[in-house]
Amino acid sequence: MSDSQFTDYYEVLQVSPNADAETIDRIFRHLAKRYHPDNPHTGDAERFQLLMDAHRTLTDAEKRAAYDGRYQQGLARQWSLIEEAAGHAAGESDQALRERLLALLYVQRRRDVTNPSMGHIQLEKLLACPAEHLEFHIWYLKEKKYVERTDQGFAITADGIDYAEQSRALITADRLIPETAGPDAGPIAISSAHPHHGEQG
Repeated sequence: MSDSQFTDYYEVLQVSPNADAETIDRIFRHLAKRYHPDNPHTGDAERFQLLMDAHRTLTDAEKRAAYDGRYQQGLARQWSLIEEAAGHAAGESDQALRERLLALLYVQRRRDVTNPSMGHIQLEKLLACPAEHLEFHIWYLKEKKYVERTDQGFAITADGIDYAEQSRALITADRLIPETAGPDAGPIAISSAHPHHGEQG
């Protein structure tokens, strides 16, 4: 299975990688009942099949051991993703956290446009953000139409991409502004929105 096709079965079953077989069975039964194709309200054949695959793999000791090797490789890929997104926003304010969240989803969609989603647990880990806090930020971004819910978690929308790219452009422009500019300084890269455009200081 290639990296682009790798499926996080722990995320699918919403369990920790350290979960024991009893916990996995219990959570599986709960989710299988919800997504069974015969359920007229929440049935989802594709999601149900994914749950079956995850349960079959994680409750078989030999299959789970082999899967965990691929899982660790998947984690390494996720960390490279967060490092790439880290430069997009700084600080730990609510706004900065939302920008980091959008940056992760932006990079994920850019890397794999056919599988752009990231799961809730995955985002909690990468952002080091408690579930209850992450819920607020996801709600806000969904209300702004920057993020959408998918079968696999959450994905950035076209509006979210526009916002993320605009934010990055503004940050980059700000960093081009020299702290001091003498008579021999070159042109100052600055937005026309700043009233002191062109002043020499």
